[in-house]
Parts: sequence; structure tokens; C-alpha cells
Amino acid sequence: MEKALPPIPAKRYFTIGEVGDLCGVKPHVLRYWEQEFTQLRPMKRRGNRRYYQHHEVLMIRRIRDLLYDQGFTISGARNKMQEILAAERDKKRAGEVMLDGVDVLEMNEPSDLDDFTESQLVDDEDPAANDKLHLVKRELTEIRELLSGSV
Repeated sequence: MEKALPPIPAKRYFTIGEVGDLCGVKPHVLRYWEQEFTQLRPMKRRGNRRYYQHHEVLMIRRIRDLLYDQGFTISGARNKMQEILAAERDKKRAGEVMLDGVDVLEMNEPSDLDDFTESQLVDDEDPAANDKLHLVKRELTEIRELLSGSV
């Protein structure tokens, strides 16, 4: 059984070495994939250094899965990636939210947000985190009200 990939840290940009470690491929493979997959375009800065964003890391993991785990050829993986991206574009146009790799708390009733008890929002060891959590709860409540038109 293959080793699971590490979680992607909450960073804005990743170097090619970091992406290689996060995706289980070597940097030269990533440079080759840039030539083969037109959707993969990392930002280049000083000295042609590549900086990848979170969505590109997810895309590389998909490409890796198609090639290494599902056995696609480069051409087949390229076609499959085009299909996947076209489907995601269609979903976005239809107003569906894409949350790839994110656990979602389903809220069936608007009052579900209010059901969080203080004990679920309290961290005795980090009072600053508590303040932030309460602020986020308040902001989410305001957003929910704005979206429902009850403000």
C-alpha cells in the first residue's frame, strides 16, 4: 500500500521542492508536467523560480493520481484533466460550490449555527483563539442573514 500524501499547509505559495514533497514527485517531473498539462502554470519570479498556489498543488495531486494510481498515459491524463476542469467550470456556472478536499458541515436549518455551544467554541489554553472563533461565528451569522434577506 502506498504512503498517504501529507496535508497541504495553509500557505499562499509553495516552492517546487515543497510541492514535490507534498505530492510525492520530483521537481524535474513537475517541470515536465508543466509542458504536458497546459492548465498547470506556476508563477515564475526571480531567476525563473516557480511558485505554486494551493489550487495548483491540488491539480498536481490529481495528475499524479491519474498517472500513478489509475494508470493513465500522459495523453489520457491530459484529456481526463480537461474533462474534470470543464465539469468544474460547468458546476461553477450553475452556482454550485466546489470544495475539493474540504470537510463540509452541512447545515440543514438556519438555526444549526446557533446550536454550537460555548464549550465547542472554547479553548482554555488559547483565549485569543476564543475571541477569533466568536468573531467568526458572529460574521457567519451576519452572512447567513444577508443571504437569506432577513436583514
